[in-house]
Amino acid sequence: MTVKHTRFKRMIKAAALMITIIALAGCSSITGQDTEASSSGAAGSGTKQVKKIIVGTGTQFPNVCFIDENGKLTGYDVELIREIDKRLPEYEFEFSTMEFKNLLLSLETNKIDLIAHQMEVNEERQAKFLFNDEAYNIFPNKVVVSQSNNDVKSIDDLKGKKLIVGATSNAAVLAEKWNAANGNGIDIVYSGAGEDTITQIKTGRVDATISTPFAIDYQNKVVDAQLKTVGEALSNSKVYFILNKDNEELKAKVDEALKEIKADGTLSKLSTEWLGADYTVEE
Repeated sequence: MTVKHTRFKRMIKAAALMITIIALAGCSSITGQDTEASSSGAAGSGTKQVKKIIVGTGTQFPNVCFIDENGKLTGYDVELIREIDKRLPEYEFEFSTMEFKNLLLSLETNKIDLIAHQMEVNEERQAKFLFNDEAYNIFPNKVVVSQSNNDVKSIDDLKGKKLIVGATSNAAVLAEKWNAANGNGIDIVYSGAGEDTITQIKTGRVDATISTPFAIDYQNKVVDAQLKTVGEALSNSKVYFILNKDNEELKAKVDEALKEIKADGTLSKLSTEWLGADYTVEE
């Protein structure tokens, strides 16, 4: 009985040891798989991690960035950003809308990462910010007056008259440069854009503004602005996105996407759809 009992105990111990070994082997195998999956997942999330980009834009620039009749933010610049977003899976572009005059300050204080608002290059902006390399539009600026105004046929005819322009806009820069070269003959009035400008021209409180043919066409159609462009273009500036100086990586990616969008004809289609003609190439 003693021998049998001893053998029986040894068998129990051996079985228990075997079970323990199997269990440990199983745990080791499972742990190894989990670690690999976790490591793989971390690597995957690292490569697939999406960086959010806040895009500053406006809501009052007809055909470019505006709220449509369904309450949706849309327009040429907005839909172009959405197209870029599709082609850059490593980024997620999110819009932040504000008044035009607040865009540059918001970029400077890092509240936004990029401005999409038909921004033209000027010395002041270039000193502070980074422009991408690929222009996405040719922006024709013209003098705009009431349709009933037959006296003003060019900017030269605005001497002694009032011209309203948006503060910090390139239209303001054009007007100021003209004034500096021509004895400050124009009375420049600074204001926000949109309905206020239309109302002031309609009521005769100011005589003119500076804008683009596509914006005026839209305003005439949608709000019966009763405006017209006159004279030669004051500028045919190329427009770009603006970023902070240290955002070279995003700039390079945006330019890469823009090249594709130009090459496959999407940019021309967007311009024709929203601006009424292909403003993406120089005449």
